[in-house]
Amino acid sequence: MLKFSAILHRASLLLGLILFGLGLSVSSSLAQIPAGQKSEIESIVKDYLLNNPEILRDALTELDRREKLAAEAARRKAVTDLAPQIFNSNNQVVVGNPKGKVTLVEFFDYNCTYCKRTVDDIQALMKADPDLRVVLKEFPVLGPGSVEAAQVATALRNQLSGDKYWAFHRRFLTSRGPANKAAALAAAKETGIDMDRLNKDIDRPDVRASIEESMKIADSLSLTGTPSFVIGDEVIVGAVGLDELKARIGNVRKCGHATCG
Repeated sequence: MLKFSAILHRASLLLGLILFGLGLSVSSSLAQIPAGQKSEIESIVKDYLLNNPEILRDALTELDRREKLAAEAARRKAVTDLAPQIFNSNNQVVVGNPKGKVTLVEFFDYNCTYCKRTVDDIQALMKADPDLRVVLKEFPVLGPGSVEAAQVATALRNQLSGDKYWAFHRRFLTSRGPANKAAALAAAKETGIDMDRLNKDIDRPDVRASIEESMKIADSLSLTGTPSFVIGDEVIVGAVGLDELKARIGNVRKCGHATCG
């Protein structure tokens, strides 16, 4: 029989392994311990956890931290691997300064309430920063109406670009009511473009391909909602607000990354 101090030592090691999430190593270690000793160790670990339940909370917190770090690392790698499609694809709209040294990429949905709020933040960023390049990517995840709106908006690129496209985009995104084909066409008509051409362009293969490319990129970046942004080599999910976006853009100029230090 192991001495109590030896059992406690093994229990401590086992507990340490549990806390660090090394499930495979724990299973391997337990398999090598005789049944009687294993029972004693399990009893000590159980008592220890019951008497110190905060350890489980700390372990879950640490696990959550590690999972977030792993997800951020995976997204950074995806940004690096897909940089040409994310920043310089032919299937996207560029507003602001097309030659700007810093690029802000937004994935949006015309039915997204938070995107409607964020559009003014982007307007303010472009107004205050003439060196900012903004890339708009359709990410219609909120139903068939969103897909229809994205198709119309994508087809509209054949007639509008730059400031004129941004004016349409902002007006339509902030309009009342659900976004769908009818609403998108009505907003497009207000721009004075050739509606016959627009209706034909909606069914073009390149319109479908453009949206599909954007959806694939979003999937590779593990985006789950809108708005989502890419700044530098980082992915930022959610309507984080003007100050946060401004700070991240400033960091890219300062150190080349959205987060410095």
